[in-house]
Amino acid sequence: MDIIDLKDAMERVQDDKELLLELFDIFTEDFTGKYAALQEAYRKGDCAAFQMISHGLKGATGNISASRMHANCIALDLMGKNCDVSGAGPAVNALGRQFDEFVAEAARIRKEFGQGGQ
Repeated sequence: MDIIDLKDAMERVQDDKELLLELFDIFTEDFTGKYAALQEAYRKGDCAAFQMISHGLKGATGNISASRMHANCIALDLMGKNCDVSGAGPAVNALGRQFDEFVAEAARIRKEFGQGGQ
């Protein structure tokens, strides 16, 4: 499974490279706060908050075709829906690692598109 399914992502934005990079930037800016809130909801065992945050991340990762993160968020969302977050720690931690992979892959794509910087 790709970190980012670039073919799918480009189809979503109708081959608009600038738009895709903008979506990557918006996701990157939003993720840190949402991830911290997800970790807090997990620590507190707050199923409602956990589900709400993981559901939002599921949609966001799907929109940018971040395949690995999206699959993980689907599982996290289900844990929240079932109010069974006690075993969510490994998946929450994996999400943080997957985000680091996403950032590196987005930078590689930016370079590939000839848009250096950021």
